[in-house]
Amino acid sequence: MASMAIGVSLSMSNGIGRRDDVARLSAKALKLNQKKNSQSESRNMILGMNRRLASRAKRTVSKSVLVDGEGEEKGQTNLRVGLICGGPSAERGISLNSARSVLDHIQGNGISVSCYYIDAHLKSFAISSAQLYSNTPADFDFKLESLAQGFSSLSDLAEHLVSAVDIVFPVIHGRFGEDGGIQELLESHNIPFVGTGSSECRRAFDKYESSLELKEHGFMSVPNYLVQGIGVDESEIAQWFTDNRLDLDVGKVVVKPARAGSSIGVKVAFGVNDSIKKAVELILEGIDDRIVVEVFIENGHEFTAIVLDVGSGSDSRPVVLLPSEVQLQFHGSGDPEEDAIFDYRRKYLPTQQVTYHTPPRFPIHVIKSIREEASLLFQKLGLRDFARIDGWYLAPTSNISPAPNETSRGRMSADIIFTDINLISGMEQNSFLFQQASKVGFSHSNILRTILHRASSRLPHLTWHNYESNHLLRGSTTLETSGDVQKVFVMFGGDTSERQVSVMSGTNVWMNLQRFADLKVTPCLLSPSLSNSSSEFPDKTESDLDNREVWLLPYSVVLRHTAEEILAECLEAIEPDRARFTSRLQKQVMEDLMDGLKNQSWFGGFDIIDELPIKYSLREWIKLASEAQATVFIAVHGGIGEDGTLQALLEDEGVAYTGPGVRASRTCMDKIITSQAISHLSEFGVHTISKDVKRTEDIMHETISNIWDELITKLRCLTFCVKPARDGCSTGVARLCSSEDLTVYVQALKDCLPRIPPNTLSKTHGMIEMPNTTPEYLIFEPFVETDEIVVSSKAKQKLSWKGTRRWVEITVGVIGKRGSMRSLNPSLTVKESGDILSLEEKFQGGTGINLTPPPPTIMSKDALERCKQGIELIAETLGLEGFSRIDAFVHVETGEVLVIEVNTVPGMTPSTVLIQQALAEQPPMYPPQFFRKLLHLATQRV
Repeated sequence: MASMAIGVSLSMSNGIGRRDDVARLSAKALKLNQKKNSQSESRNMILGMNRRLASRAKRTVSKSVLVDGEGEEKGQTNLRVGLICGGPSAERGISLNSARSVLDHIQGNGISVSCYYIDAHLKSFAISSAQLYSNTPADFDFKLESLAQGFSSLSDLAEHLVSAVDIVFPVIHGRFGEDGGIQELLESHNIPFVGTGSSECRRAFDKYESSLELKEHGFMSVPNYLVQGIGVDESEIAQWFTDNRLDLDVGKVVVKPARAGSSIGVKVAFGVNDSIKKAVELILEGIDDRIVVEVFIENGHEFTAIVLDVGSGSDSRPVVLLPSEVQLQFHGSGDPEEDAIFDYRRKYLPTQQVTYHTPPRFPIHVIKSIREEASLLFQKLGLRDFARIDGWYLAPTSNISPAPNETSRGRMSADIIFTDINLISGMEQNSFLFQQASKVGFSHSNILRTILHRASSRLPHLTWHNYESNHLLRGSTTLETSGDVQKVFVMFGGDTSERQVSVMSGTNVWMNLQRFADLKVTPCLLSPSLSNSSSEFPDKTESDLDNREVWLLPYSVVLRHTAEEILAECLEAIEPDRARFTSRLQKQVMEDLMDGLKNQSWFGGFDIIDELPIKYSLREWIKLASEAQATVFIAVHGGIGEDGTLQALLEDEGVAYTGPGVRASRTCMDKIITSQAISHLSEFGVHTISKDVKRTEDIMHETISNIWDELITKLRCLTFCVKPARDGCSTGVARLCSSEDLTVYVQALKDCLPRIPPNTLSKTHGMIEMPNTTPEYLIFEPFVETDEIVVSSKAKQKLSWKGTRRWVEITVGVIGKRGSMRSLNPSLTVKESGDILSLEEKFQGGTGINLTPPPPTIMSKDALERCKQGIELIAETLGLEGFSRIDAFVHVETGEVLVIEVNTVPGMTPSTVLIQQALAEQPPMYPPQFFRKLLHLATQRV
């Protein structure tokens, strides 16, 4: 069947085609010979649709208005949107990320946004938009009563909303957000809101109840069993195992809360006893008292699909966008539970443990069925505006098959099964909502405004005009500009272990800078090597640099999950069969969307043109930047992005770039040289930590116990911090408390493990991301004991600190020109999962706690000022410029600084601590202004 061919080989007998197939594309295909035709087809399709909309608009009464200098519309009142986030769920940190993203993309152009937060105890507050840029709610939970307007009750909040907003956009994930709680509150006060109504939410949110409703409507569902309370009937669940042909001792099942988010508390269990044990554990942890045990799907392929309702008023017209396939990557962890589940970490932190494919690598008739059935399900369940529906495409050899009574109900296919209904889908920058929407012509702003318009259409008095010009197509990889426009190349990616964080940083910088009309911002991927497991590091030599690739990226490609996914997407985009397959699906989805949107007066058209990515060698790309007179915003963490190599190449061609220069970058990349450069500052209250540097190769061949004894003698302590001499700030950093810990660490290096699992070492710790390649040198330092800071929403005194040692850990940004760098307000770092900050705590929104500025109950104003003076002295001594981040320990009374390391390309993710510190300035610098400031400093280099 010709329609089943999708370019990347698909075989149900040996699994879906791998990304490796893409890497073996012929050199001829890589030359982009078909580039112009493909671009023209995509551009013409979108322009044609938009022309039809423009023609329709001319036949209607003009509603255009003037926009004044502040972006406020003259002659028409803005739509007032109340954005509500937080909630009691463990996903409230993700809720904060979603709210931040929604705020960024709907504020202005006819919309004014007020922000509200509900804490873990359902206390409600009106908060400033600045609070949304915190890393986690715990950053501000303890001080809400002093910095926010509190409401005496939820009813009090609702009464306030009646007069303060026109419509509410709830972005609370999990309990109280998707279970009908917030919806019922709003309905009781006749407040319009985005999304599904309360009774429909209740039925769809409960995984057990929704499975029953799926069956009722003729859809196949995964066989499941409901555990209610800790008094589990073992014989009853054993009978369920038997009925579903599962082994009583080792039968594989999924155990998950019935009423939590799609990835909270999800576990794999084996056999009856293990299932009961894990169900009871979830109940005792307080996650839920209703636990679903369901058959683990074997030989199935997971997918997720965004459904967008493009109807109007009471007319529902759901259209399913391009679904995404979720492919788990198995790395031989030895833990069958870890490898089996699309869990919280895989969903929200970029990692090679999972790969997304949009569209899926399924036969085209399967994708068609998924879209048709998800649309039907949306209607049957009475959902509104938008939703995300998860499910599985089942292979013929799958262990799940429809029951006889299900096949008789007229289902359209027996190989598609839906499992989770997400009523408020995650809305982080590269979430499924935006990934799938960008594939069919929607920018972030356009899709969110479309959802708002759809919700507003249910109430005629809320009709409002879309003032944003949607006819300016985004996502183009061409560099032509008109007028006085500054070109900016944002570079991210690379080969280091922090390349995924680099993707997050670069994406965030690109999204913020592209809001400026006088900037032409082009996202650029420094391509990772196709084999990340190789022992050679391609950032090392000049000849390697000639072979490095840089890709100019269109809009939708940037939103991929990892650097490897972005590269694979680039290669797929120029592979003819896959490109035709994707184009065919895109055209169908966009036509379905237009059928509903063409009669909506507010819809201005699609604003994303998905052109082909363009490949250059690194040297060609630098020359391109020089010829275009572009400024390069460097967001490549580690490797050539942070060791002075890229900086030197750019300087040779006269290209302006962000961050410190060549010499400072080289100095700060090497933690040993950094310490030597500032070792003379002790008299000014700036100190360095004693170090012992060892060659990794020597450690691997020596007796570990002898090395341990030598460390104790030389550093005069019993606990050490180990880290690579030249790598990212969170890579391979661990606390070692015994020679056994050192043995585990060294063995992980020998085995080239990508990570050390949590709590493998003797002291509690989180996941330790290991270096991509074996480091040449390791640094051992005495482990500095700091006073524990506890931020608890349960305790009456929410912030507690014993203060016996008087040292705390801080991270602080410095910004300015060389010789006049200024310290921002430091942030106290609070570790949640051990003594070393994990990758998640540093870079993943929704995790990690930073207190900005340090609370006066911990550090006095005088000590804080002395600390900032010390930080500025460090910046001056090292020759920093532009911006950098300094991590250190600080004495809370004297303000003395004990330097940990200096990062010349610090994390710039949406919830980075630098943003929080910039917002603490007077006046506050919001992300667009902050990144624009850094861009300006790049052109003012001394």
